[in-house]
Order: sequence, then C-alpha cells, then structure tokens
Amino acid sequence: MGRVPIDTPLLGFSLAPETEHLDTILRAAHEADRRGLDLFGVQDHPYQRRFLDTLTLITAVGARTERLRLFPDVACLPLRPPAMLAKEVATLDHVTGGRIELGLGAGGFWDAIVAMGGPRRTPGEAVAALDEALDVIDLLWSDQHSVRYDGRFYSLAGVHPGPPPVHPVGVWIGAVGPRMLRLIGRRATGWVPSSGYVQPERLPELIAVIEESAADAGRDPRSVRRIYNVGGVVGPAGAASGGWFDGGADAWVEQLVTLTREVGMTDYVFWPKRDPVEQITLFAEEVAPAVRAAVASA
Repeated sequence: MGRVPIDTPLLGFSLAPETEHLDTILRAAHEADRRGLDLFGVQDHPYQRRFLDTLTLITAVGARTERLRLFPDVACLPLRPPAMLAKEVATLDHVTGGRIELGLGAGGFWDAIVAMGGPRRTPGEAVAALDEALDVIDLLWSDQHSVRYDGRFYSLAGVHPGPPPVHPVGVWIGAVGPRMLRLIGRRATGWVPSSGYVQPERLPELIAVIEESAADAGRDPRSVRRIYNVGGVVGPAGAASGGWFDGGADAWVEQLVTLTREVGMTDYVFWPKRDPVEQITLFAEEVAPAVRAAVASA
C-alpha cells in the first residue's frame, strides 16, 4: 500500500454528493483547488436516491481541478467488488495524474445495502471481507502476469492485473470497532474517523489500538495517517469557540494544531454545515495556511 509523509498535514473538504447541488460541488472544488486545499472527499452511499455516484463525481471533479487530491470518503465495499474497485481507482489515478487515494469502508447500513443487492454481513464478516479486499487490491495493483485468490468472500481465477496506479495509492479505512482498528494498524495506510461518530476526546484511546497493532505487526505506528472528518462552521474573525469546530478561524487553528501535536491526528477534511463555497473559502484562506505553518514550526 502507499505511504505519504506525515510531517505535512493534508487539509481538505467534503460535501454530500447531492444531485441538486452538483453545480455547488463543482464550484466549491474549483475554489478549493485554486486556493490551495489538498483533499476532496466524497461519501459513498449508493442507495441514497438523492446522491450521485461517488466515483463518477470524483471523475468530474478531477477533470475540473489541477492539484486537488480526491478520494471516496469512504467507498462502500459490499456494493463495490474489490477487483473492480482496484481497476476504477487505478484508472482514476491515471486520468488525474496521480491524485487519487482510496478511502474504504466495510459497510454499515445493511438494510439499504441488501435492498440494492448487496450482502448482509455480521461485524466479524465485515472485518474479514475487508481484510480479503486488501489482498485483492494488492494483487490487482501488482506487476504479476496472472493472479489467483481463493478467499471466503472474494476470489480471483487467473486474472491479469493492471494497470497499476500512477503513484502509491493510500488506502484509508473508515472504522471505529476494535477489530477493524487492529486491521488498520496491521495493514492500512490511514484511518478516517468522523467527528460525528468519534468526538475528539475519544481519539487517543482509538489511536492507541491502531498503534499497538502496527507495532505488533512490525510497522512504524507513525506511518499510519489519521484523517479526521470534522463537521462544523468557521465563524467570523475573532469569534469565540462554542466548542469543537465552531468558532472563528483562530479557534479552528488552535483546535486543529492541538489535535495534531497532542493527540496525533495528521490530516483534516472539513465538512461545512452551511454556506459551502463561502465556508470552504474561509477554511482555505484563514485556517489551512495557519495550521500548516504552526505544524511546520513545531
């Protein structure tokens, strides 16, 4: 799997891929790209009738941007067979000149997944299936002439891999359960929690599980990126913090720098709760540069 240096924080944004807001999404991506943000993450819920397809939307954004890195935040594995997902991500990496990362999730909204023709998995099965999916993706991105795989959930029967991605694509897993956290420590490039599910106060205990697992597997625990989806509002200059991710730019900078220095998070994806283009512009101009400078100075 790929690896990105952790001494440089990645800062980006995410918007719900709602069909009626396509123009806003494309405009926000253009502004983010122009103003120096690093990432655009797109949540993946194919069963949502209002949502566009995540990978197709990423393709459209990739064609309209020059430097913004793009990733599904996170891809719904039960509805996306890993062999095809590997092909799609590698193709996107070629199309965008090496700007794709892979966010991967084991699934969770099982009734909706089953309604769309996907499997229903127990928590243990979801972990095992994702573990197998990582094997399949590795094989499909390998330089072998032909590959086979005989797993419980996925199989390959002499398929010819290729093309490989342009760059070492990071595989960032979105999960919070202990078994999945241990899998992340053993195998993943990164971890993608969301503030709506994991409050900042819980991060240290979950990071500890990942780091212990990484060390047991002979990996450097610091090699695992920690990409935090943070939902909130950037208020006017000087606005006091009303709690996590709610205040002026100075409050945001202080909180993100604290999470980086004291907790060990490495990257941040901003999910604005209102006025997306205006909020993303504020985040890009007043928060991101100050966070980068503070982390670099440390």
